[in-house]
Amino acid sequence: MSVEDCRLIDVPSFSDPRGNLSFVEGGGHIPFDIARVYYIWNIPEQAVRGAHGHRELQQFIIPASGSFNVVLDDGRQTRTVHLDRPDQGLYICPMIWRDVTQFSDGAVCLALASLPYDEADYFRDYREFLDEASRRER
Repeated sequence: MSVEDCRLIDVPSFSDPRGNLSFVEGGGHIPFDIARVYYIWNIPEQAVRGAHGHRELQQFIIPASGSFNVVLDDGRQTRTVHLDRPDQGLYICPMIWRDVTQFSDGAVCLALASLPYDEADYFRDYREFLDEASRRER
């Protein structure tokens, strides 16, 4: 997998005088069934979240409120994606290290995940991630 496999996806949205509504259906709007949903909020502006990779898990990250950057790294190249629209999210495939940075005041980062939480799926050490990415590339 590479950072090029990660992509922005627009989600359906409807507007009327009462406001806006957006929704995501797993296996339809995003390329996986949703097994877990979590969100981070009340994030200090200079905080860095993420700082990990996943062996198998796929994610779809939406800025439910505010904005933030997602720095994607596949071990060969990096790419930064700015998220600031609640009707658009970022699909992140497996074997991508991610850092989430530059949170605006009041930002809420909503994450949809393809698997339940499993610590064994995480890379917490960047060197270990790079070693595995290199092995899989061969």
